[in-house]
Order: sequence, then C-alpha cells, then structure tokens
Amino acid sequence: MTKLGVNVDHVATLRQARRTYEPDPVTAASLADLGGADIITIHLREDRRHIHERDLKLLRQTVFTKLNLEMSVADEIVELALAEQPAQVTFVPEKREEVTTEGGLDVVSQAKVLGPLIKRFREKNITVSLFIDPEARQIQASRDAGAEFVELHTGAFANATTEAQQLDMLEKLRSGAGLSRELGLRVNAGHGLTYKNVGPIVEKIGAEELHIGHSIISRAVFVGIKKAVEEMKELIYKHSIMAKTGG
Repeated sequence: MTKLGVNVDHVATLRQARRTYEPDPVTAASLADLGGADIITIHLREDRRHIHERDLKLLRQTVFTKLNLEMSVADEIVELALAEQPAQVTFVPEKREEVTTEGGLDVVSQAKVLGPLIKRFREKNITVSLFIDPEARQIQASRDAGAEFVELHTGAFANATTEAQQLDMLEKLRSGAGLSRELGLRVNAGHGLTYKNVGPIVEKIGAEELHIGHSIISRAVFVGIKKAVEEMKELIYKHSIMAKTGG
C-alpha cells in the first residue's frame, strides 16, 4: 500500500508571513499524524524561508512515524541533518528565487558531490532519496551514487494542460519507475499532486511513498488538517485497491 508523506512547509510559510509563532508546523505535523500520515516531510532551505532549525529539532523529537528532510547539498544543511538524524533525507535542487522546487536534481552533473554525501548518511543508517526527473540517465546516476530511493518528480504530469500531455507524462513516470526497480532502487513520487490527480499516480506508478503538501494544507484551511489528511489517505487506499484488482 502506498504511504502518504505530508509536507508541512506551507504551514511554516504562513507563520513567516507575519514572522510570529503561529501557525506552528510542529502542531500541524501532530494533527497530520492523527489523520493517518505515514511520513512527515519538511524542507530546510538555506534561506530559512519557512522551516527553521527549531522546527527540525522539535519534529525530530515528536514525529513517531517517519521524518523525511528535504535538503540541498549545502555544507551547513548537511551538518545539521547529520546531527539531527531524521529517518530519511531527500536531496533536492534549490534555487533562492524559486517559489517551490522547479525540477529534479541533476544527479549526473553532481555525482562526485552526492556519492560521498550519500555514503555519510547511510553510514548513520539514514535512508537517502534523490528527487529526480524520470529520465534514464538520472535514474542510473542515482543508483551509481548509492541512493536507496528515488523520488520521481511528478510536476510535469501535474502541470499538463491536455489529456494527451498528461498521459504522456504518466507513461514517462511509469517507465521511470520500472527502470528504477530494475536497477534495485525503491520508488517514491511527489510534487504538484492533488486530490484530483493523485489517482493515476497511485494506480500506474506504484510508489512506496507519495509526498504531498500544498493541496493537503490548502484543503485543511476549510476542513482542518486531520480531516484533510484522512481524505487523501482514503483516496490513496481506494486507488491502491483498484491497482491491485484491476478495477
């Protein structure tokens, strides 16, 4: 069954809009856990635009499911992550001017940097995932670098404006997931997933984990975090069963 990772960054973004103490992403994580979240995901950026060290430290102490830390390869962030030891780290590309992560990590060009970093984390029994586009060369490079997981970037699928484009991107993701498994990699997926488009991803990709943030937090404005997570979990469960039964 596909697991749900809930990204609480957007709660911290709202907090930072007034530079105050609320809403607290740590509280949001607790409510997401009550709603059935299997993983809590946060992204500690170099510019600290939303999640801060305080959040990482408290979540490390209070998340009893699985804490997944998205991060760049910046030395400062690497050392913080090694010190706090979340259950999983996901290396992602990071640009200061972007609103959200815009594409997958270029593992091919960063292999010499990533290889030694991945080794350091795995020596501490921290699972390492690489957020990549579903391209054969990036998948191969991820395996060669020593990653255990790849998280396939679903943004192009989510942003498709026609059914033909969506089906094309879905096939690329399905093919990328298949190649990843053939090479011994485990497969996660995420970015831009919503209550409306998550079904085909669950049914066709068979990812172990889906990491979803904006859509769940947006829904939570109206129904609360616990209910919003419950609704997404129900959708994932429904489509997981459909994938197994062919229905």
